Amino acid sequence: MNFVDRLIARELQDSLGEGVIGRRIIVLASTRSTNDFLIQMLTPELTEGLVVFAEEQTAGRGQRGNRWVSAAHLGLWFSILLRPQLGLAESARLTQWASQAIGRTIEKEFGLIAMIKPPNDVFLDRRKIAGVLVETKAGKGNERAAIVGIGVNVNHREDDFPAHLQKTAGSLAIALGRPVSRPAFATALLRELERSRVEISAARCR
Repeated sequence: MNFVDRLIARELQDSLGEGVIGRRIIVLASTRSTNDFLIQMLTPELTEGLVVFAEEQTAGRGQRGNRWVSAAHLGLWFSILLRPQLGLAESARLTQWASQAIGRTIEKEFGLIAMIKPPNDVFLDRRKIAGVLVETKAGKGNERAAIVGIGVNVNHREDDFPAHLQKTAGSLAIALGRPVSRPAFATALLRELERSRVEISAARCR
């Protein structure tokens, strides 16, 4: 791993300004799953906008219990705590919101057009490069703690994937033909998630 490509919590926080998402960031060297880690931390007092990154997940999860391969230092594996005023039936909106934010960030940063395959997969050149897993916990009234888990393959080469995924999984580096700064892309993605979160919240209040 290139030293300058490390995810450093304070540097990421400082680059984001005063928004909700990323007001506090934790970077773990390794964990089973960032969603599981954040769920275990969860209390009513835990601040909305907390983001937990892991340099490696040993038991990353996707939809329907599928395993998400999370190689050390090659991707972005993280979870965000939100407290949306959404009914349980509406929580699927969060999956759509996060998937679309990933696609927009890729287009803004690299000029590549990603395809969203509902409910939660993001593709480039017919290869899956990202996924979203949202898990909710009931709170008071309509309030729910939502854990939004995001995985993005960033600097994988084809042979970094298990053999059975090498023709279907992709990464930003494979699509671009060059490595990508993980901290820079993480910052851009968190900014886009915050921007679109504010936009959706404003539209709901009109």
